Amino acid sequence: MLALLLARANVPVVLLESGSDFDRDFRGDSLHPAIMEVLDQLGLADDCLALPHSEIRTAALPTKPPLSLSFGELRGRFQFMTLMPQRHFLEFLTEKASQYPAFTLIMNATVRELILTNGQVVGVRYSSGNSLHEIRAVLTVGADGRSSTVRRKADLASAAYGSAIDVLWLRLSRKTADPEGIVAGGGEGMMILAADRRDLWQIGVIIPKGTYRTMRSEGVELLRRAIAAAIPVLADRVRELEDWHQVAMLSVRADRVKKWYRPGLLVIGDAAHVMSPVAGNGINYAIADAVAAANILAAPLGNGSLTTDHLAAVQRRRAWPTRVTQFAVARVQDRLLAAFSGGRTRPPRLVRIALCLPLIRRQAIRIAAYGIRPERVDPDLADPPRQTKERQ
Repeated sequence: MLALLLARANVPVVLLESGSDFDRDFRGDSLHPAIMEVLDQLGLADDCLALPHSEIRTAALPTKPPLSLSFGELRGRFQFMTLMPQRHFLEFLTEKASQYPAFTLIMNATVRELILTNGQVVGVRYSSGNSLHEIRAVLTVGADGRSSTVRRKADLASAAYGSAIDVLWLRLSRKTADPEGIVAGGGEGMMILAADRRDLWQIGVIIPKGTYRTMRSEGVELLRRAIAAAIPVLADRVRELEDWHQVAMLSVRADRVKKWYRPGLLVIGDAAHVMSPVAGNGINYAIADAVAAANILAAPLGNGSLTTDHLAAVQRRRAWPTRVTQFAVARVQDRLLAAFSGGRTRPPRLVRIALCLPLIRRQAIRIAAYGIRPERVDPDLADPPRQTKERQ
């Protein structure tokens, strides 16, 4: 997203992708309304929605009486959360970026080291096949995720915040008569969420941290029972889960670097702040970081006046909403898990009561959809660019 925005502003940018394609499994696939708003500001939302996707409009919570949260309570055009394989979304962004002469994409490019001159980062060396290459740049941006090589090579100190959970991911088939949207429940001391992916359910199982090995030793039947108890509509197909090879485990952690930058370098997204997968904030906040960075950096990059003050401004803009969200999500997820682990099959009473109050419910939905401090593309960047590559 940052590369696309800079290329539209005629700032030369090279995007390095370590893989040979964008195909990943069990990566975040949710595009929040905030992301769709950004695409709409760029005139790209309709093209994006033309790709195969599903739309989550409601989330059913296991309360008594049942409580349903609806994105229809949002104002604006996008009253739903878009679920789209991340591969398609990344291919879409790079295809749109490739229309501009300022954009270059290099696949199979794995960053190996930073190039330093008098303590300033002036580019990277990367491997491709059996060869080592280098790119010199005024600014290097690390957007390479929770295990960021750029962050490690830049010696950016981070502060870790403990998480009490891990998440298991798996898939089960979906029938046309099944409910739509997101369905949640608890069983066997686990919290389980199922997201409607049109022809299948993507299942997230939230478990106490450190219990995965013990669960595996007890056999897959434990997981089957938990899913059937939490979401009874899926009880007739838990047998599709035949062994643990169908389950991916994500060790959840939350951390953030104390300083997102050094001369010539900036980190954004999970490279700067690892978000919990609960509520799907990772992509939402990464896109917000990219938009804020483009708004602040495009002009000084274009006229050659970039300083570390500009990089610091990006962190000032994005750091506090990240901290607040990390804190809030950690408390919510840990309390919900504690309730389910204690044998309760529904969220704590205070949460249920709060979500029944219209004002609190609408605010909760808005924060889930837009995050704290959503970003808008600067009008100078949002205007249709004048220069594009001719289509071949």
